[in-house]
Amino acid sequence: MSKPSTNIITVVIPTLNEEKGIQKTIRKIPKKEIADMGYQLEILVVDGNSTDLTRNAAEECGAKVIVEMNQGYGRALRTGFTAASGDIVIVCDGDGTYPVELIPKYAQHLISSNLDFVTVNRLSDNETGAMRFSHLMGNKILSGIMNFIYSTNIKDSQSGMYLAKKSFLQLVNLRSDGYSLAEEIKIIAFSFFRSGELEGKYYAREGRTKLSTWSDGLTNLIYLFKFKFFLKDSLVQSNKKLEMADKIYRL
Repeated sequence: MSKPSTNIITVVIPTLNEEKGIQKTIRKIPKKEIADMGYQLEILVVDGNSTDLTRNAAEECGAKVIVEMNQGYGRALRTGFTAASGDIVIVCDGDGTYPVELIPKYAQHLISSNLDFVTVNRLSDNETGAMRFSHLMGNKILSGIMNFIYSTNIKDSQSGMYLAKKSFLQLVNLRSDGYSLAEEIKIIAFSFFRSGELEGKYYAREGRTKLSTWSDGLTNLIYLFKFKFFLKDSLVQSNKKLEMADKIYRL
């Protein structure tokens, strides 16, 4: 994993055939406001070998594109986390659904509150038709089960927009290659680190959804129980990093 650089915000966007939404997503990122905060902006699009023009569209907007031949949401993000050069890393989807225009506000909260991780609650402000009822109910069920098993208090456990300090990402041992990484990273963050959840928005997506309500929902449900056995090993095992983790545990 690359050494983080001070005053760089890296936005990591996993994509697979998001030609219709990727430019809208990137162009909505408020570059001037981020610069006014004193940060440079790095945009990494980690593409799962799209068959459309996603990569070309992203490069036209100034993004750096990384092709990840091993498909999967979690795999793409783990590749992006390794490549990110910023000391703050922000994750969002490339379909235009997340409020990337609020990145400066969210980043400022992460910094001023001295947090390691912040997730964005999509459910607080859903654009009409943005989320299917089945997805909404599945999210509420999964969030409730996560909160019960892990003693967390998260409203939107499946949110695909969150912010993390690179120092946090260097301490965690993420396992999932699929959508369950979204809940895995939150479990670790809220179990061991300084974390918070902010209100967000959710817009109607551009293009066709890749999410399969029942199969992906069931996979995430099983992972919630399965990960309980790996939680204690979710920090990277090295002396220096364990010393840092011990300090975090004592906060």
